[in-house]
Amino acid sequence: MAGGDECSFLWYNTLVFSEKLKILKENRLFREIKDRESPQGPRIKFAGKEYLNFSSNDYLGLATHPSIIDKVKRSLDDYGYGSAASRLLSGGSILHKELEDKIAKFKDTDAALIFNSGYAANTGIIPIITDEQTALFSDELNHASIIDGCRMSKAEVLIYRHKDLSYLEELIRKKIAKRKVVITDTIFSMNGDISPLNDIYGICKKNNALLYLDDAHGTGVLGNGKGALSHFNIHPEPWIIQMGTLSKAIGSVGAFVAGSSDVIEWILNNARSFVFSTALPSCVIAASTAALEIIEKDSDLIKKLWENRKKIVQGIKDIGYDIMGSESPIIPIRTGTVENTLRISQYLYDKRIYAPAIRPPTVKEPRIRITVTASHTNEDIERLINVLKDMRASK
Repeated sequence: MAGGDECSFLWYNTLVFSEKLKILKENRLFREIKDRESPQGPRIKFAGKEYLNFSSNDYLGLATHPSIIDKVKRSLDDYGYGSAASRLLSGGSILHKELEDKIAKFKDTDAALIFNSGYAANTGIIPIITDEQTALFSDELNHASIIDGCRMSKAEVLIYRHKDLSYLEELIRKKIAKRKVVITDTIFSMNGDISPLNDIYGICKKNNALLYLDDAHGTGVLGNGKGALSHFNIHPEPWIIQMGTLSKAIGSVGAFVAGSSDVIEWILNNARSFVFSTALPSCVIAASTAALEIIEKDSDLIKKLWENRKKIVQGIKDIGYDIMGSESPIIPIRTGTVENTLRISQYLYDKRIYAPAIRPPTVKEPRIRITVTASHTNEDIERLINVLKDMRASK
């Protein structure tokens, strides 16, 4: 290709992105990053102004817990900061193994393995627990990381209607496959509803299907902190794989998978996102371990979280808003249109309350996604409710 032609080609491709961005802006779907100037918590700062924060997944307020920060500082003295290698080389410290043992005990499984993020876990694990002879059954509202993990697999993927158990069972019964795997979130991240695991467990057991759970928003929240299986009094069978994150209720960074020894060893040897990633720093691991210890010893934080959730849900319902079937500290408010969603979010922001608009393609139906934490005070909750009430009255 001649030099001039090559320049024209590159200019054309750049123009394509410019046009696509223009369309996003015209449809009011353009996104921008807003970085805080403060620690994570119920109050955060943007541009020198303080806002009530109802957008965080730090459900138990552990991201800034003093004893966790103290242990992180001590781990820096003992192990430094950077990992500089993958776990299969020299990237991990003894703290990594200690955390994995603690997670396995916490989840009542044989073993566990740490990943760098929930996204890395799902996209690394799902493709290697399936093959061409596998049928994957995935809830239509599963997280994007599950969707991408399914796409990266060689399995046939069958999407079942959200929490539609009769449809799921019909799909599994009719589908002929050597191996069957059901995949579901435990708490759905945008609706805040809980997967009916008792029934799904029964369907899997009846049809010899492996069950893969994404317990990202359930760990530290459900089952006295132990997660969704504990919430439903389900024993973690060898045919159940639990993925969870350390970046939400745990208040740290990273993710894990917990299950039978054979499953964990298989994942360790084959998950590309684990094998080819630099290990998380030891100080991050120290934070996760300290957070789990707090959750195990102190149930008051989880109790406070659910008390706050009850207050905020009652207040929002009393005003007349639809919370879209929420059963957890994730509380969506149905807003109808993208324009209305942006209007409500801006109104809240002008009143120093941060609750960003959630729009397509993240969700099909736009909404305001409120997340409540154990760190929110009664005054915080009352302020949010009063502002929502004033906004509704001013329409």
